[in-house]
Amino acid sequence: MAHVITQPCCNDAGCVDVCPVDCIRPRPGEPGYGRAELLHIDPVTCIDCGACIDECPVDAIVPEGDLTPENEPYREVNAAYFAGEREPAPPAPEGLRLEVTDRGPLRVAIVGTGPSACYAAEELVSRRDVEVEVTMFERLPTPLGLVRYGVAPDHQHTKQIATAFGRTLSRKQVRLELNVEVGAHISPAELLDHHHAVIFATGASHGRTLAIPGEHLAGVHTATDFVGWYNGHPDHAHRVFDLSGERAVVIGNGNVALDVARILVTDLSALTRTDIADHALEALAASRIREVVVAARRGPEHAAFTTPELLGLGQVDGVDICSGESGAPVETDSGDPVIRLKTAVARQLAERAAGASNRRITFRYFLSPSAFHGDTAVESVEFARTEPTGDASRETAGREVIRCGAVFESVGYRGIAVPGLPFQDSAGIIPNRDGRVIGLDGADPIPGAYVAGWIKRGPSGVIGTNRYCSQETVRALLEDFAAGRLRAPRGSREDLADVLDQRRPERLGSRGWKIIDAAERRAGRESGRPRVKFVDIGEMLSAAGVPAGGSAAGRG
Repeated sequence: MAHVITQPCCNDAGCVDVCPVDCIRPRPGEPGYGRAELLHIDPVTCIDCGACIDECPVDAIVPEGDLTPENEPYREVNAAYFAGEREPAPPAPEGLRLEVTDRGPLRVAIVGTGPSACYAAEELVSRRDVEVEVTMFERLPTPLGLVRYGVAPDHQHTKQIATAFGRTLSRKQVRLELNVEVGAHISPAELLDHHHAVIFATGASHGRTLAIPGEHLAGVHTATDFVGWYNGHPDHAHRVFDLSGERAVVIGNGNVALDVARILVTDLSALTRTDIADHALEALAASRIREVVVAARRGPEHAAFTTPELLGLGQVDGVDICSGESGAPVETDSGDPVIRLKTAVARQLAERAAGASNRRITFRYFLSPSAFHGDTAVESVEFARTEPTGDASRETAGREVIRCGAVFESVGYRGIAVPGLPFQDSAGIIPNRDGRVIGLDGADPIPGAYVAGWIKRGPSGVIGTNRYCSQETVRALLEDFAAGRLRAPRGSREDLADVLDQRRPERLGSRGWKIIDAAERRAGRESGRPRVKFVDIGEMLSAAGVPAGGSAAGRG
C-alpha cells in the first residue's frame, strides 16, 4: 500500500533523505523543486516502509488506506504528478567533505530566526568534521518568524514544524540574542568582528503594492498587514481594519490571497480553537463581511495558489465557492498534469451547488485592477478586463467596477535593505551568488557575508523550500572556511556580550523565550487553544521578567 502526501506538507524534503527506494519527488536540486506545491510519493515504487511518516514534522504523510474523505483528493493530486513522462532524476548531491586544518570553533552569526535561519543553524551545528558556534539575532523578543507570524492560524498542522525548529534553537552550540536589531543595536561590520561569517536570513517582510490611483484611501490594505494583524505581529497588532461592509476584494491569486479570503469568512467557532490574536477574534466577531471576491489577471491555470490550498478552501464549513459570470474556469490543454488538476479543482468548486450559507468566496479571473474609488474610504475597485495571450495576458477595452468596503492587495512580498550591504531594489533581495553576497556590479563576493531564504532568492516556495536554500548557503560558507577565505574574528563571544549589555540591556536569550512560550501555552490551555499570544513587546519583556531599561532575567 502506497503513502500519500497531503496539504500540511512543508516541502523540507527530510522524507526524501530517509526513503530507501528514492520514490519521493521532486527532490532538492531538481528543476521543479523550488516551485513544487508539495512533495509526491510514486505509488508504483513506494514499499510502505513508513520511514517518511516517522520523519515528517507536520504529519502530512498518510497511508493510502487511511485517507479521510477530506484527504481523499490528494490521492489524485499525488498520482497526477507522476502521470506524465518525466526525465530521470539526477543523482542526489553528495554531502560536502571538508578538508580543514582549523577544526574551529567556526563562529557564525545568523540574522533572523525564521525557517531559513533555523535550517542554516541546524546544517551548521550538526556537522561532525568541524566545531561550530552559532549566534542567532532576532529584532523581536520571539523567534520563528514566518512560522509564528505568517502561517494562517487555522493551519495548525503546518505550525507543527516549530517543534523541529525549537530543537535547533535549544542546541548547546546555539545562542539566541532576541530583541536585538542588527543595523540599529549592532552593525553587520561589528558582527563580522566577532564571527568568521554572517548569514542574513531576514526574509521578505514588506508587502508589494499596485501603485494605482486611489491606493491612499482608507480601507485599502496590503495582505501583509492583515496577515501580521491576525497573527499578532507586534508591528501590525495596532492596525484597524474596517470590516463593516458586506463585500471585500482580495487582489491576487496566491496562497496568501486564499488565506486572507478564508479568514474573512470562516466561522468564528473554528478560529476560536486556534492561536489567532485576540484582537482579531474580536474584530472578526463583529465583521459584516459576507462575500470576498478574489480577483486575478489571468485564469486558474496560471494562478500562484496551490492545489492543496484550493482543496482546503473547498472544505471550509459554511462557505460557498463560486465564480463570477465571466471568466469562469475552463478546461486547459496544458501538458502539465498538475496544472490540469488545479484547473479541474477550480472548475469543480465553481460548479458546486450553492448551500444554505450566507457567506461565500467568489473567484474572478481575467481582471486587472486600474483604480480604487471613494471619497475618503474605498467604495469600489475599477478593473480592466483582460484576455490570455499565451503565458501572459493583455487588457481589453472592457471595464468593470466591483463595489466593496475593504481591499487587500496580495501581490507579493519584498525584502528590505540591510545597512552596509548592497541591495537589489527591483527584486527586493541582497545580490548573491550561491548564497555569497556580491556587489551590484556582480563583483567578487564580500568576504564573510552570506544570505539565505527569501532575502536571497525572493518570496518563492513554502517553508521547507528554505531547507535546500540554506544548505546551499552553508555549503558555500564551509567551502570558504576550508579554503581559508574567512577572516578570524577579532573579538570573542564574551566581548560581543559586553557590547550588547551596554547597547541593548533589554535583550533576551533562550530562557526568556521559553518563559514567554510557557506563559502563552498556559493561557491557551485555559481557553482550549494552542496558545494565546502576547502581541505587545512590552508585555513580552514583562512576562520574561525584564524590567524597562534592564535585563538579566531572560538571558541564558
